[in-house]
Amino acid sequence: MLNRRALAGAILAMPTIARAQGTWPTRSVTVIVPWAAGGSTDFLARVLCQRLSSDLGQTFVVENRPGAAGTVGHAAVSRARPDGYTLLIGANGTYAMAPHLYSNLGYDTVTGFSPVGLLARTPIFFGAHPGKVPGGMADFVAMARAEPGKIAYASSGAGSSAHLAAELLAIMAGVELLHVPYRGGGPAAAALIAGEVAMGPTDAPTALPMMRGGQIKALGVGNPQRTSQAPDVPTIAETMPELAGFECAAEFCMLAPPGTPQEIVFRLHSAVVTALRNPDVATKLTEGAMEPVGEAPADWAPYLQRELDKWGNVIRTRGIRPS
Repeated sequence: MLNRRALAGAILAMPTIARAQGTWPTRSVTVIVPWAAGGSTDFLARVLCQRLSSDLGQTFVVENRPGAAGTVGHAAVSRARPDGYTLLIGANGTYAMAPHLYSNLGYDTVTGFSPVGLLARTPIFFGAHPGKVPGGMADFVAMARAEPGKIAYASSGAGSSAHLAAELLAIMAGVELLHVPYRGGGPAAAALIAGEVAMGPTDAPTALPMMRGGQIKALGVGNPQRTSQAPDVPTIAETMPELAGFECAAEFCMLAPPGTPQEIVFRLHSAVVTALRNPDVATKLTEGAMEPVGEAPADWAPYLQRELDKWGNVIRTRGIRPS
């Protein structure tokens, strides 16, 4: 049964929403990606913007503005005019982790944006070198308990998503691991293949080809459910009782400047969800090892707070500092 009060509110809001839908956008929209071209965030932005341009009849232009672990681009959007013509596609490495790693971001990650919502996620696989880890996650944890601080894992750098994912695992499993940071995901993956380290959290676009080629094996995936991209790989939460509730993934959102009218946010979110449901977009994202999400703006605040609390605890507990 429909809630009459909610229905009445929706009817009253319809003229306002209709006006916003009729007047925005009337010119091109700039979508800032706070990373260099070629990465996962950039890939998502270009696929999505191509569809939004077609659906909304105005050009959505991707502008790469990298620097300071994504915070330069975030700061620029936080200061932009709140008219719907400057947007951001960000990743959780910046909106949920960076606030605990950098003392002066130039913006408030909670109040400095109007959320459009979570767009997509890329699974993180915990890959192991086949010659270093004889079995699954339980075997890896047993090795770490037998040799505290000696079992090495690779990351793309201190304070990176891979680093924090491994440290979350260490906290929940009650082990000490040896962190070996590399200058980026590529060198970290190469070190794992070469057997320089026993384990490495790796995002799906990098991990899946290595898994399929037999260069690494997956101990588990950080998703709350198994991923269709590798359905035989258990979630980390499935592998051991101590790891129940474990979650980590590369996640991507769309944000607008603070004070952006809710009519524009409503219109934009509706267009984003329509784009993510488009078969061509869904196929491209799946081929890029991404899973569409499309959560509503109202879901953003509780989600963001959970992520800030989780990664803040990891960073404080392990004394993590950025490289």
